[in-house]
Amino acid sequence: MFTVIEAENELISNRQLETATFGMGCFWGPEARFGSLPAVIRTRTGYAGGTTENPTYRTMADHTETVEIDFDPAISSFQEILLHFWRNHYPNRDQYKGQQSVSSLRYHNEQQKRTIELVKAEMEKELGEMIETEITPLAHFTLAEERHQKYYIKRYPKILEQLQSLYPTEQSMRNSTFAARLNGFVKGFVTRDQIVTEIQCWPVAEIARRQLIEHFLNLKW
Repeated sequence: MFTVIEAENELISNRQLETATFGMGCFWGPEARFGSLPAVIRTRTGYAGGTTENPTYRTMADHTETVEIDFDPAISSFQEILLHFWRNHYPNRDQYKGQQSVSSLRYHNEQQKRTIELVKAEMEKELGEMIETEITPLAHFTLAEERHQKYYIKRYPKILEQLQSLYPTEQSMRNSTFAARLNGFVKGFVTRDQIVTEIQCWPVAEIARRQLIEHFLNLKW
């Protein structure tokens, strides 16, 4: 019998993943939104962009609430991720209260920077106005406290209790593709049928796919 963690390890084997780091206001919703995308393998919330050490939710100082994703560019390119980013929030400062919630992109390399510049110009034409997203190289990313990881799942104690039998540590749940999809499902970004259809196409052993779908459909809410 496969464990969920074993199936997910098989899911990411031989994939060349890319990381994207961005802010779209409060990080709970964006983590769920991007966690619903088939290209996204892992999601995590945290703090980036500032200079102060050891930021926390209560002492964020000059950092911004940030979501970091690992995704498969063979399924969705970085350009497609950026379009999803800009089309799902208003990127100008009059919508946000302070540095904590600004629209931000923290690029990981020069190729990402060039792609951001190209897509930004495209989106400015689409929106008909200049984009004020804060764009800087990623200097450091600090994980948010565990209560902010997969936040919408954690609003359902009964579901969380069932998932604890699948994930022996907080880190294993935080890094889980299955948990990312559940977080998106709870928030309404992906349907039950879409999750089942996606899992049926995952490049893992058939028995693992069946067990994952069974776990999903048997969850008691």
